[in-house]
Amino acid sequence: QVQLVESGGGLVQTGGSLRLSCAASARTFSTYAIGWFRQAPGKEREFVAAIGWTTYHADSVKGRFTISGDNAKNTVYLRMNSLKPEDTAVYYCAASPNRGIPINADEYFYWGQGTQVTVSS
Repeated sequence: QVQLVESGGGLVQTGGSLRLSCAASARTFSTYAIGWFRQAPGKEREFVAAIGWTTYHADSVKGRFTISGDNAKNTVYLRMNSLKPEDTAVYYCAASPNRGIPINADEYFYWGQGTQVTVSS
């Protein structure tokens, strides 16, 4: 069983930065890809970024967000710069056995509880 716990969300002004953390149970990174998704009110869950054999970022965040991992700490980070009001959402991390960076939420079997990010204009 994989356990994921997100942290680091909060309220920030447009143009500001946040770093989200996803703490995973031991040995998760050697077996699973870790992805970040977000869901705004009334919208579908959206892929943001993932790390496995490599990293991949959605076009909507490319150049502003960066995913990285620390194997020693079993933690994946999502650094978010130049935040916009449209980035406001609940951000979830998730684990997939496909380390080839899946972008479909259906390929992720384990999910954290989510952390709220609110960007004020």
